Amino acid sequence: MNKNSNGMISIIIPTLNEEKILEKTLVSLREYTGEYEIIVSDGRSKDRTIEIAKQYADKVVVYEGIARQTIGMGRNLGVREARGDILLFLDSDMYIPDPNVFFPHALSFFNMNPHLVGLTGYLKVFPEMANMADKVVFWSLNRLIYTYNNILHHGASSGEFQMIRTEVFKKIGGFNEALVGGEDFDMFARLSKVGLTQSVPSLTIFHTSRRAHKIGWPRLLWSWILNWFHATFLNKSYSTVWEEIR
Repeated sequence: MNKNSNGMISIIIPTLNEEKILEKTLVSLREYTGEYEIIVSDGRSKDRTIEIAKQYADKVVVYEGIARQTIGMGRNLGVREARGDILLFLDSDMYIPDPNVFFPHALSFFNMNPHLVGLTGYLKVFPEMANMADKVVFWSLNRLIYTYNNILHHGASSGEFQMIRTEVFKKIGGFNEALVGGEDFDMFARLSKVGLTQSVPSLTIFHTSRRAHKIGWPRLLWSWILNWFHATFLNKSYSTVWEEIR
């Protein structure tokens, strides 16, 4: 890790009881040879998550509040320790193929366009885990997010992968910590009011889709829609607790 923050990526991963998947994610990120740091922001895990994080992350911060931490709180806590000028918010069950090709390609969009403040890619489920419903939903979701960002110029992104300029993130006050759900779409919507947000199909990111596999797509899609509506029009979440899926 280079101490010079120019062009450096601060990768922030919020965690809560992620011992089953976290190591695989962190090991894959460590393949990157560019300038970066990994910050794990933990919500007081009771398993081996913190122990695993300390083996691979540059910094591990643990939430010390009394109330249950929202994911927005976890991400904001990680940002307080970040030194990079690009923030990457990543879920703990994500996999980025060939980081030494992926990250320079992603950074090139920020370098080419100073008005770009937020970037997301195309989500896919691990091939060995993906069912037909996963493929249909993410095909539709990726194109919906592309339309919002690249055509309508109204920011939209799910929270699995979001790259944001640090100075702009701080300027708009970070994630809305009061939102239990919908904080990811809310972030990109606010970003698009101060700059350009973009969806890049050539940036493919894989994940487990474990929540959909556990509770079913109909229930998950309905919760996404309700949280998006409440966050967009009522400035609050529909969900009162985001159910832990492990």
